Amino acid sequence: MPVHFKIVIDCADPHRLAAFWAEAMDYRVEDHSPFIAGLLAKGIITADLLTEVDGHHAWKTLAAVRNPDDPFDSTTDAGQGMRLLFQQVPEPKTVKNRLHLDLHVGADQIDSEVKRLEALGGTRLSDRFNENGAEWIVMGDPEGNEFCVHS
Repeated sequence: MPVHFKIVIDCADPHRLAAFWAEAMDYRVEDHSPFIAGLLAKGIITADLLTEVDGHHAWKTLAAVRNPDDPFDSTTDAGQGMRLLFQQVPEPKTVKNRLHLDLHVGADQIDSEVKRLEALGGTRLSDRFNENGAEWIVMGDPEGNEFCVHS
């Protein structure tokens, strides 16, 4: 049986990265507030686990984005398809990622997409590469996690 998975990214500010990646990928930030409200009402969790984002409760140390076209759990708003989860960790990023995302936008859109992502808080980290018919530019998200804008 195929294994369902999500990509988890360690970070300092999960809500900032979720907002960046939702815009970068045209994904949706998951809204867990109705689920959280139910847990609070039942006394299962306490408010110290929470923060406020855009006027509603959110997990203090976690945020996620999902493909808006994929199925999701209507109770928790958690995606059941392609999904990125950002989890707060105490240590800063110190070395190059061992895993990164490639955002495939087409060769004619690379430069405009890099400019759009820079306006969202991304950083261009390389010149344009062209190798074996593929083209890409390496970028960093607002916390320096590398990714590629790819043909």
